[in-house]
Amino acid sequence: MSTSSETETETEAAAETEAATNTAAGTETAAGTETAVETRAQVGTEVAAGAGLRNEGGAGVAGTPPRGTRLTLRAASLGRPDAAAVSGVDVDVSPGEILTVVGPSGCGKSTLLRTLAGLLPPLAGTAEQDGRPIHGPGADRALVFQEDALLPWRTLRANVELPLAVQGLPRAERRRQATAWLERVGLTAQLRQLPHRVSGGQRQRAQLARALAGRPRAVLMDEPFGALDAQTRAGMQDLLVEVLHGTGATVVFVTHDVDEALFLGDRVALLGAGRLGAVREVPRPRDRTAHDDPARVALRRDVLTSLGT
Repeated sequence: MSTSSETETETEAAAETEAATNTAAGTETAAGTETAVETRAQVGTEVAAGAGLRNEGGAGVAGTPPRGTRLTLRAASLGRPDAAAVSGVDVDVSPGEILTVVGPSGCGKSTLLRTLAGLLPPLAGTAEQDGRPIHGPGADRALVFQEDALLPWRTLRANVELPLAVQGLPRAERRRQATAWLERVGLTAQLRQLPHRVSGGQRQRAQLARALAGRPRAVLMDEPFGALDAQTRAGMQDLLVEVLHGTGATVVFVTHDVDEALFLGDRVALLGAGRLGAVREVPRPRDRTAHDDPARVALRRDVLTSLGT
């Protein structure tokens, strides 16, 4: 007689096989695009995070959180050799801090994030992690893009298991931890679903769970909620703050939404006209209802004025 665990395994395996058959052609077509390259980089970095933590013991949701990491750009010019996007960047992100980077579309926010991720080397100056130069994607820096990078032929739980599998955890343990992470982001009922069968907000929740399951020391987020409707977006912002609490991870979150930047960030960095401007402290505690708080009103006005909006 099959156990319930075996039945779940067979069900998920069948779903993954069906999805792999249906999406193989599309995956091969997308493989040549820049988006696909970044998607593979994201998945690879999240999986590498698991590999880098293989010898740190079973972590999981209840494990000892890793300490955050310091991320630094010093006199950095960022972009591609034929087109520098941002120059003269000096910023230091403290361990465990949430730094939001806000600016209009096309100002170089994503370029800054990809430099910290190790996907783009600085054209001048340095990009550092804990005082050491960043030379490529790191085992403890997870990426979360606006376009989710969930593998379409794997269930949500199987996607979250990826970095845990690289840690070498037994199947039962990685399944337990993946289930716990999905429960934490409110996806218990969807854990056996394939990505195309859930909503965009649910896919982003699963992507966040996968990024954090490997216990990264830094999470780099490139407008991950940009495609969501206003209500779902606000819910994801609240969820992000809740889930990050206690992880110890350093977060760099880029957005073009000033209110999102001020709600999420411990500090907010202003990017525009090819340069990184001021970095402002954000009043705490977080409170969406404090619209009339003088300090918040003044900061919002200052940010909008500095960005020329």
